[in-house]
Amino acid sequence: MRQPTVTDYCLLVFLAVIWASAFFNIKIATESFGPVTIAFIRVFLGSIPLLILCNIKNIKIEAFSKDWLWFASIGFVNLVLPFFLIAYGVKQIQSNLAAILMSTSPLTSTLLAHIFIKNEKINLLKIIGVSVGFAGIVYLFSDDFLINENNIFSAFCILMGSLGYVVGGILTLKISKKKNENVTASILIWATLILLPICFVLEKPWNYSPSINSLVSIIYLGLITTGLAWVLRFKVLKENGLVFQSQVAYLIPIFGVILGYVFLKEVITEKVIIALVAIILGIFLVKKSTSKIPKLKKSV
Repeated sequence: MRQPTVTDYCLLVFLAVIWASAFFNIKIATESFGPVTIAFIRVFLGSIPLLILCNIKNIKIEAFSKDWLWFASIGFVNLVLPFFLIAYGVKQIQSNLAAILMSTSPLTSTLLAHIFIKNEKINLLKIIGVSVGFAGIVYLFSDDFLINENNIFSAFCILMGSLGYVVGGILTLKISKKKNENVTASILIWATLILLPICFVLEKPWNYSPSINSLVSIIYLGLITTGLAWVLRFKVLKENGLVFQSQVAYLIPIFGVILGYVFLKEVITEKVIIALVAIILGIFLVKKSTSKIPKLKKSV
């Protein structure tokens, strides 16, 4: 991998802003749409840029190949459940809290990787990092002003959504030899197929009368934060590698808090700041402890 340039860092920050912007847009979308509908439109619209990319690069999409069960399982765990749980949870909590809670993925993945991945064993620095990060989450839950008995279940739903991303990532290792664009397009297709009947039966989206803001937000969630963001991610991975791309984990919760304040005037308490710092520090220590991170093979 080549040395990152200023353009590469700008692209990384841009990617972080796009992913972070998902949270306040989900909040706006929940004003008019149910969580299943939000999840469905996200994966449906998000699949469009990926299908176009695969067509341009002549990459075969294997959604219905002999590995279809893997794609369907990953689509359910990595997209259907998280997108639903996040949309459900954000209805009752601030979007900046959702951004912070979702940022626990690198910490959770460290614990699960120790159990399920042979070469990802935990060490002292990882233990410290995970402990610091989760201490920040525990501290955040003590903020009675923002998290209370009325929305604590919603906050846990966000955490479970984060866990879904991690489990989905581990399952993806089973088909890691396939091209990333193919895998992503395939799981988006299956997530769309899974959510379509559920959406139509449970929420009957044709009955909605969405506001302009909610409509713009839900289209943005699908095309930009799901579709375009994954295309940009592939570009960053190909040109700079996994280590460089993983730095986006530090930026997403920071921008999530900032954007929630700018667009929704969400409250930022002292405990939010302390929890945010603790989680970012925990992620930093975990990543620092990993001396060898496998590099992504370049797509031909």
